[in-house]
Amino acid sequence: MAKKTYTDSAGKRVHPYVPEISDLYRRGKVSRRDFLHTVTLLGVSAGAAYAFADKVDGVKSLNPIRQAQAAEKGGVLRSAMRVQDMSDPAVFDWTPRSNQARGIVEYMTRTGSDNITRPYLAESWEANDELTEWTFKLRQGVKWSNGDDFNADDVIHNFNRWLDPSVGSSNIGLFAAMTTDYDTGQKNDDGSPVMGKRMREGAIERVDDHTVKLYLNSPVLSIPENLYNYPAAIVHRNFDDEGGNLAQNPVGTGPYTLAEYEIGNKCRLVRRSDGPYWGPEPYLDEIFYIDLGDDDNAAVAALASGQVDHIYELFIDTIDVVERLPNAVLHEAPTAQTAVFRMRMDSAPFDNKQLRQAVAATMDHQKILDLAYRGRGVVAENHHVAPIHPEYYKLPPLTRDVEKAKALLAEAGHADGVSLNLDVNNNNSWEVAAAQAFREQAAAAGIDIKLNIMPGAQYWTVWDKTPFGLTTWTHRPLGVMVLNLAYRTGVPWNESAYSNPEFEAALDVASGILDVEERRKSMEKVESILQEDAIIAQPLWRSVFTATSKRVQGYKAHPTFYHQFQTVWLDG
Repeated sequence: MAKKTYTDSAGKRVHPYVPEISDLYRRGKVSRRDFLHTVTLLGVSAGAAYAFADKVDGVKSLNPIRQAQAAEKGGVLRSAMRVQDMSDPAVFDWTPRSNQARGIVEYMTRTGSDNITRPYLAESWEANDELTEWTFKLRQGVKWSNGDDFNADDVIHNFNRWLDPSVGSSNIGLFAAMTTDYDTGQKNDDGSPVMGKRMREGAIERVDDHTVKLYLNSPVLSIPENLYNYPAAIVHRNFDDEGGNLAQNPVGTGPYTLAEYEIGNKCRLVRRSDGPYWGPEPYLDEIFYIDLGDDDNAAVAALASGQVDHIYELFIDTIDVVERLPNAVLHEAPTAQTAVFRMRMDSAPFDNKQLRQAVAATMDHQKILDLAYRGRGVVAENHHVAPIHPEYYKLPPLTRDVEKAKALLAEAGHADGVSLNLDVNNNNSWEVAAAQAFREQAAAAGIDIKLNIMPGAQYWTVWDKTPFGLTTWTHRPLGVMVLNLAYRTGVPWNESAYSNPEFEAALDVASGILDVEERRKSMEKVESILQEDAIIAQPLWRSVFTATSKRVQGYKAHPTFYHQFQTVWLDG
């Protein structure tokens, strides 16, 4: 029997789950957030999704992206942010790098501050019923700043780079369903081969000049969101042939080009003058990033004196100061930003599961949240999926258990206690405070944590190698995204050297389930396995803060600190 085809009012095919979840929403069986999130990933436009939800709810929602009513073009937005190396977007490992490049190179999709993903360089997309084939229609009429037409060859070139292990892009974890395992030629300690991942032959097809198709090994719902991960900016198809360095050869499809750039000092983007931009013209003439170092007080002082208009990130211990400034506005966003006390399971003594479990059992999550972050967030549960994530499944709450920790230590062969070295980044005072609080909690069970507090530049050279470290992770709109990035065997950002086939199989299942409630139920197994294996002790999920002067209009804080300045303008 032929499958039934579903179409919208314009006759366009829609995924067969769209009518089903629409009916569930109409009957109050799924939340507004889950409805909007799911149908937009399946290719329904954000406008149509919001209109349907408004009709069901009998309300008129505000457009989540503010539009200027009487804004004038022009002006320079000055942002206090670290200016970092921006050579190759595929290997970006910090959000500021992507913000510097964001006005030059663009993304296939765009996830807004409301966590809804919209088309960008991709005009539309659709998935087959099984979520194993994704077809992306690319915008026509988009020009690169060198005069070339943007087309399917550009997209294919980027996928080839992302999934080439010699490039080292973290995207290989997000698109693991397009890869195959291969023998790297290296050996583990037991003599077994070290396996890596690379693109599977036939994983991407050039359908025509403006259509590409992805073929996956297993169902994945998050493909459109994965394409807005910050290392997924689309570079020109000749990027490697022309030096492979965006800072030296800033060819892009975005509305800006690079005018000045000095690592650790400044990065100035100016409006392109080579021809009309394909999208709505931004209001700002220039975006000027000024590096004031890691001292939050310097950025706040610059905002107070009018030297900058925007602060990339405001640390928790300076929000009170900004709230008292007459010319400033504090912006807060609830997020899935976090920090994990991470243990490498291939390094002694953390290769012992009972020892890891003992470390985790000593944590009082709420107390660390209160002491280190003033309670501005929610407690985490040692499995890296947040309540803000649509697929989050609430497990039984964790409680500190010192006696259990002592018993586990004894099972691990450390009945008289154990001494552990913890590497900590000193850039954020709250991270140091969290580490100090955890050290005191662990001591009650005979676990002596010795803190090695390091400058940020030093820490980030060893973050994925140190046996025991405190690592911050940024927000992702789906929990499965960070699980794919950080906890799959052989992916570049697997800092814990975690490898558990049962976990990966469960994650594969959860990643492909459309029904919201069923997906949550499947995540119970994913979360439980990760929690039980105790490779992380994760205290908190934090709200994040930015600040602007009152002359900045149309700005909304993004939970990932992404800068979306196209609709921002300056008043006066």
